[in-house]
Amino acid sequence: MDKLERRSMLKSLGALSLGMAAPSLSKGETLVAPYFIKQQKLETDILVIGGGTAGTIAAIQAGRAGAQTILIESGSQLGGTTTTGGVAFPGIFHAWGKQIIGGIGWELVMDCVQLNGDKLPNFSLLPDRHWKHQVTVNPSLYTLLAEEKCLEAGVDIRYYETPHQIEFKEGKWWVETVGKGTKVQIICDQIIDCTGNALIASMAGYNVLREADTQPGSLVFRIGGYDYDALDLSKIPQQYHRVLRQNMLERKTRTSREHTFVPYSYVYVPGADSTTSESHTIANQEGRSTLLNLIRELRSFPGCENVKLIQLKTETAVRETYRIEGLYQMTRLDYVEGRLFEDSLSYSFYPIDLHREGKSIYQEFLKPDIVASIPLRSLIPQRSRNFLVAGRCVSSDRLANSALRVQASCMGMGQAAAATAVLANKQGITPSEVPINDIKQLLKEHGAIVPS
Repeated sequence: MDKLERRSMLKSLGALSLGMAAPSLSKGETLVAPYFIKQQKLETDILVIGGGTAGTIAAIQAGRAGAQTILIESGSQLGGTTTTGGVAFPGIFHAWGKQIIGGIGWELVMDCVQLNGDKLPNFSLLPDRHWKHQVTVNPSLYTLLAEEKCLEAGVDIRYYETPHQIEFKEGKWWVETVGKGTKVQIICDQIIDCTGNALIASMAGYNVLREADTQPGSLVFRIGGYDYDALDLSKIPQQYHRVLRQNMLERKTRTSREHTFVPYSYVYVPGADSTTSESHTIANQEGRSTLLNLIRELRSFPGCENVKLIQLKTETAVRETYRIEGLYQMTRLDYVEGRLFEDSLSYSFYPIDLHREGKSIYQEFLKPDIVASIPLRSLIPQRSRNFLVAGRCVSSDRLANSALRVQASCMGMGQAAAATAVLANKQGITPSEVPINDIKQLLKEHGAIVPS
């Protein structure tokens, strides 16, 4: 649909809305038909489900590679953890002085940095803390640019829709989605599940795994209204010091190593689960309730009487739910030893990073010159055809997953999964049968850095 057609459609919808909202007008009244569900039947080459970190990059890659692509996102915008979750410092793209993840994800991040006038860390210097090589982005700008790149790639974005039925028949996937006033049947050749929860893989009947006890989620926020340097911390309980230190209203952004890093904080949400609308609602409610109580408590301390909420992210960011049982399960040992597989398609560089409610974060840092890689087999569910995943639901054990789940790694997976799906579709085969060298060649053509 071109811009002229879209404007005409929006104008018609606007006129209809006006007729509904202003029945008292003496002239121009319109009798509006009762509410009905618009039913559609669409066909596409690639269906990407989930417009978060991995799904956005997957959709752009598929579209740029010439595949007809539909992207379904149950929310109102793209970006996931970076935008609605508020973790606006995707990383890590560099390891040991060189870049190890590039491609479409890095292009999007760089466009954000340049358009916002931000600065990059000095990647040639090895930091004393891994997070100093994070790249802060403006999340609102990230949303705008991500959507623009999808549309330029010819991707059909469908917001506010979610699949509720899926079936593989006659060599194609038949997916039924529902949304506000819509019910859509989508017939596609290849599916990429980027929900983060392996939701579509589970709906399709493939095995998924999760821990009995999952990592807590985080609701990200900023507060201000106080002068941290003037506080008498001896009169404030220790558990509040971190929040106050990270969120000073007058505090300027840190610019160490010529890198802007915006202060923020978060409250933990135990057991946060975004798999269903019900569990996601509970996660958001618990996070908001915890934060509200925190603000009330802070205002009772000397020097904090004027504490106020400056910013609150849309959703609780979730770290861990379900992951697939893939053709290969990456292990902690694979990760920390930097194992290179024959079918490795992207890198990952982040410490093992397991958050634990009420305890310190468990971390294992990679040894010098070690970089982990991700095999195609870990993106393919067992017994599947024409189906891939990308992002947090990658086939991996819990400790490996705690490192693989970060944004840069998910971007690399998203681009690799999409390149594989496009080639599988063109060659009339399932993803596990696509020659690895063909995938690597396509990825290189689109700027990705592939393991070798």
